[in-house]
Amino acid sequence: MSRNVATVSPRLSKRTRRARDSATPLPHIVDVTMFWANQSGGVKRYLLSKNAYFERTARWKHSIVIPGTLGVQPPGIPGILLPFSSGYRIPLTARSSRKVMLQMAPDIIEAGDPYQLAWAALDSGARLQVPVVAFYHSDLPELAARVFGASARRPAMAYARKLYPRFDAVFAPSVNTLERLGEIGVKNALLQPLGVDTDAFHPSCQDADWRSEIGIAPDVTVLLYVGRFAPEKNLDVLTEAVRQLGDRYALVAMGAGPVVPSGPGVYAIPYEADTHRLARAMASADMLVHAGNQETFGLVALEAMACGTPVVACAEGGLGELVDASVGYSVRNGAAAQFAEAIRGLADRHLPTLRQAARQRAGEYDWRVVLPGLEAHYRRIVGASKNERGTGQSRAA
Repeated sequence: MSRNVATVSPRLSKRTRRARDSATPLPHIVDVTMFWANQSGGVKRYLLSKNAYFERTARWKHSIVIPGTLGVQPPGIPGILLPFSSGYRIPLTARSSRKVMLQMAPDIIEAGDPYQLAWAALDSGARLQVPVVAFYHSDLPELAARVFGASARRPAMAYARKLYPRFDAVFAPSVNTLERLGEIGVKNALLQPLGVDTDAFHPSCQDADWRSEIGIAPDVTVLLYVGRFAPEKNLDVLTEAVRQLGDRYALVAMGAGPVVPSGPGVYAIPYEADTHRLARAMASADMLVHAGNQETFGLVALEAMACGTPVVACAEGGLGELVDASVGYSVRNGAAAQFAEAIRGLADRHLPTLRQAARQRAGEYDWRVVLPGLEAHYRRIVGASKNERGTGQSRAA
């Protein structure tokens, strides 16, 4: 495999460039993660939204460092393609990752995955004497149990218990995730929800031609799934639910991955990277459906609601906090029959009321509402770190 390097740096506005060139440079945040690929979703959207926010507000310099070929300038992290991963890459060595972070000399580092980059970030932070935080984007013990079997849950939990307390803070995107971290033994977790661009994801993106382009009749109820085609997403539950519902319902699965859904009434279409085309699909479907029970937040549901589209989702994990009876259905029992019943029940409800409520719920999580809270966390953590150094205290190992 060939070696590739990448960083993603913000395109600075004139205001940001003036601040950067002034006597007092902007404080610098560096995000590092391997959860980034051409066909990746939630983590990538979070990082790009944060990048745009800090460019617009010009109060921080923000850089995204990833392994692979997506960046535009050095320094970068040498990385290799991870097989069967839909484009994700892993760093070649922790040393190369650490070298990049040390060269960038940030004021705070955020690790977006729990693997090699997380350890490199902790090491770099200790050397630079700057705080390091983590964002708990995936439920590591549950993911391990799903992929490797129930016996893998305990060692994965032990690994998480060893890793996450080392950070100055761990951001949890939902109350459920915050509680999960508490069960693992992580006491430095903070609630920090994700958000949505309610200008880009908007009911006005609805287009009657969308379903006809796929080949679906106008009188068919269209269920949309957006995300990775992976075992933990429980796509088999959705395909079986559509089979039980009959030919008046269709499932459009938009994404990529090793487990491509198929069956009667199922239309698998490619992942959509363009925000406008993704919003068009979400606004044009009758409802979004998601049977995944390991979501730490459920960003895709929020994006659909911003488009005015109601949601039927599993009640477990972060999705259970976003979706309730006012905006759709939260399915307590994740079996296909229960999903079919919820989908049928939602189709019989007053759609304009649901759409209005969904849009209102999404507005509570607009990035313009959410990201100032994240910025406040950064300021507090950086300030506390400087105070510790000023009083001669050492950072926790």
